[in-house]
Parts: sequence; C-alpha cells; structure tokens
Amino acid sequence: MKFQENLLQYISQSLLKTGETIAVAESVTSGLLQLAFSQMPNASLFYNGGITAYTLPQKVIFLDVDQKEAEECDCVSENIAKTMALSVARLFDTDWSIATTGYCTPVRSSSYKIFSYFAFSYKGEIVLSKKLELHPKTQALDAQLYYTEFILGCFKSELNQVLILK
Repeated sequence: MKFQENLLQYISQSLLKTGETIAVAESVTSGLLQLAFSQMPNASLFYNGGITAYTLPQKVIFLDVDQKEAEECDCVSENIAKTMALSVARLFDTDWSIATTGYCTPVRSSSYKIFSYFAFSYKGEIVLSKKLELHPKTQALDAQLYYTEFILGCFKSELNQVLILK
C-alpha cells in the first residue's frame, strides 16, 4: 500500500510550518488514515495519534457518539462523523482532526450502496464535512483506499486555506 508521496509530504510540511497537530478517528477507513499519517516525514512532531472505533459501542464509549442517534443510522451519518471529529480532537488535544464513518461493502443498512461521511475539525469547529459515494461493485479494500486518498486530498485543500490566511 503506497500513498501519494507528494501529498503526504505536503501535509507534513504544512502542519510543521503552522506548528499544528492532528488526530484521527476512523471507522470505515479502518486505520488507513492513521497509517498514512505515520508515513509522513517528521510525523511525531504533529501527529498525536488516532483511534479506530469500528462498532457502535466503541464509538459511544470513546468518541461521545449518542447511542440512540447511532442506532437510528447504523453509526453512519454526517453528524456522527462530526461528533467523532470533535471528540478525537479533544481526546488527543489537537488543532486538527479527521473522522470517517461509512460502508465499504453494500449491505442492507446502506441500501446496498457504498459511501462514507468524513469531517474535519479545526480548533474545536467543524470546517468541512462531506459524503463520498462509490459504485456499489467497488471492492472493499479499493473503497477504503479511495476514501483515504480522497480525504487526504481534501485535507490538503483545507490546509491550503489556513496557510493562505496566516
């Protein structure tokens, strides 16, 4: 598994330049974002860590997800992703966070669709949340890799915005 080196390098340099930190809360990407951040140059200077919470009880316990809300949507919604992002930033005391939730295989609770929600928080505020939908015949690992790469690309754009403002 190899991520775009220039993308990882850009994110690393940007976080080092701003002196900011990041943490990750994952479900559907199941640790791939954490892997990507660990591969970035000087990761220990800005990457505080992450959590993979794959089940509803774990999201409730560790990421402050509301159990009733999670039960109603099978833990997959824009609001769940936002809650996870805000919680992991608090948990790891970081400026930035990324959270993912969704499906990498078509199942009944996803109406047989493959999609994910992801959210970014910055200094305690949600700055971006999106839904990403893939073709239902996409293989599970391919979906997870695509989500990861796409989310990292979006994160690069968010970092650009911050760098422009500074």
